[in-house]
Amino acid sequence: MRLRISLATILVILISLSCLSALQASPDRPVPKRLNREPAVSWVTLQRRYPGVFIMNGSRQTKRVALTFDDAPDPRYTPAILDTLAAYKVRATFFIIGSRAVEYPTLVKRIHKEGHDIGNHSYNHAVFSLLSESAYRKQLGQTDDVLASLVGYHPRFIRPPYGEVLPSQVAWAKLSGYVIVNWDVDSVDWRSLSSSLVLRNIRKTLQPGSIILQHAGGGSSQDLTGTVKALPELIVMLRKSGYELVTLSELLHKTASLQE
Repeated sequence: MRLRISLATILVILISLSCLSALQASPDRPVPKRLNREPAVSWVTLQRRYPGVFIMNGSRQTKRVALTFDDAPDPRYTPAILDTLAAYKVRATFFIIGSRAVEYPTLVKRIHKEGHDIGNHSYNHAVFSLLSESAYRKQLGQTDDVLASLVGYHPRFIRPPYGEVLPSQVAWAKLSGYVIVNWDVDSVDWRSLSSSLVLRNIRKTLQPGSIILQHAGGGSSQDLTGTVKALPELIVMLRKSGYELVTLSELLHKTASLQE
């Protein structure tokens, strides 16, 4: 009996350590199970509870859509995506990981110089719903400081890694003037999909006002070649369908800068 209790105790300790190490998840790792005791709330409920603060889409009344790219900057994929956007004269929105901005500041400056909106995507892809309130604010604050030093403004838009965020965290964002932006169209490109599958996934739920999730960077095991190859065809398809491609600030009628 004592032996069983001892083994069970060791197992609990190992599981706890594993969960703690998942607090800072990498972009190519599935989101860990929730540890925070605050109950999960659906995105629809959050959008209804915090209108204009927690957002999944823009107005459905006009044929405008926003291309958004997470996990930038990444020298493997971000330059090619920027080249395509420039060639087709499209402005998009990039959600930046703070630690990557420190590593590749020139890419962040290029994103800004070419007219794209910049948003906060945490400092090291931490799962917000697993963090204490102070740790959550630190993730945003560190990234905010880095981005402000590179592009000259404090980003208003926040995208939680994996879309995971707690009601209390949204409430704090509201008081602080931030806007949390998730999405209603998921390309699922993080699965290293072919360009045809990326396009198919986008078409599934596309509608006026859509916010389209793609990635401009990833973990070491991810291959975003499909995203890069799909982008020219996606732009052409959207324009042929009568859509105007805009930044989040244009779609939501909110400035990308927190100061304005």
